[in-house]
Amino acid sequence: MTIPNHITLEALARLPIAEIVALPSEELARLQKDADEALRKARAMVAWLDSALLMKYAERAKAARLDAGKDFGATRFADGEVTIVAELPKRVDWDQHELGQLVERIKGEGDDPREYVEVSLKVSERKYTSWPLHIRKLFEPARTVRAGAQSFSLILNKEGVQ
Repeated sequence: MTIPNHITLEALARLPIAEIVALPSEELARLQKDADEALRKARAMVAWLDSALLMKYAERAKAARLDAGKDFGATRFADGEVTIVAELPKRVDWDQHELGQLVERIKGEGDDPREYVEVSLKVSERKYTSWPLHIRKLFEPARTVRAGAQSFSLILNKEGVQ
């Protein structure tokens, strides 16, 4: 029986970063693939368990929330020796067109709409890059470009390079 000379994810978690950096790229690629697979499996397991908990406790949580006189938020109830905390967050969406009309109405009445609403202006980067140069130049002082988080995907050559 041969013992593979590969680092496990459990062992990786105990290695100092400097030792991980020194690993061959093939080993890093294998570890990245293993970690991605483990994460995919863990997410699937969490989703599966969350579904079971929803089926088991949804009605009790609804009843507890009703007893507390609330539609959203946290509620607590017991199941044997376990306290269940059921969270039902409130999600509010606002109709942007309707809000725009209300902002204009408030302005028209002489009030400052910023006292009532938060106004956020955005420019699509795709649209910006397609604009004529003279229009882009007008917007440049209001534009800041920052780098996002860099990521790396390691693909072993035998898996095929694209």
